[in-house]
Amino acid sequence: MDEQRPMLVVERNGRATVVTGWRAWLLAVAALLSGLVTLIFLALLFFGVAVAVGAVLLIVVPAAIIVAIVTALFSKRGQSGF
Repeated sequence: MDEQRPMLVVERNGRATVVTGWRAWLLAVAALLSGLVTLIFLALLFFGVAVAVGAVLLIVVPAAIIVAIVTALFSKRGQSGF
């Protein structure tokens, strides 16, 4: 019986290269780590964008409400007699 060994097949320029043994494990771990690092980077990027948008909204929404109230108070039409 043949022993099953981990194997990767890389194809470049129409030529297939078979990688087996510890080199295959090393390439598989490197591919997994690069994917994981990419995923973590994207998650942190999206989290940063969400925090930045939230911070801007925390400043802009109350400021817009205050401006609307002040504008309504000093508006000439619909004056309430103050």
